[in-house]
Amino acid sequence: MSDLRAELTEILDEAEWDWLIPHVQRDAVIVVGRNLDLLDVGVAIASDNIALVQQWIDQQLIAKPSEVQIGEWNGDALSGLNEDSKRFHTLILQPYVLIQEIAKQDG
Repeated sequence: MSDLRAELTEILDEAEWDWLIPHVQRDAVIVVGRNLDLLDVGVAIASDNIALVQQWIDQQLIAKPSEVQIGEWNGDALSGLNEDSKRFHTLILQPYVLIQEIAKQDG
């Protein structure tokens, strides 16, 4: 299991919202709540821990992005300020892309 976590740690990345839109359009994005560790979720999905994943789904801690979220993220992208572009931690587990919002730093 630790080998899997190490492998996933290597592919953990960041992405701007614009880069994720094609994955949303193919219904492959899973939003991970900020109170979960993205790597823990990745390990659970990759190792087919159905009970734990179902628990997170039931608790609405992981889900497909809602229309409201997509609208907010598109609105942020249209603001025209690249430095304010919405950013996400990302983890690709074919065919899914797990994303977790990165909190904006107070400047």
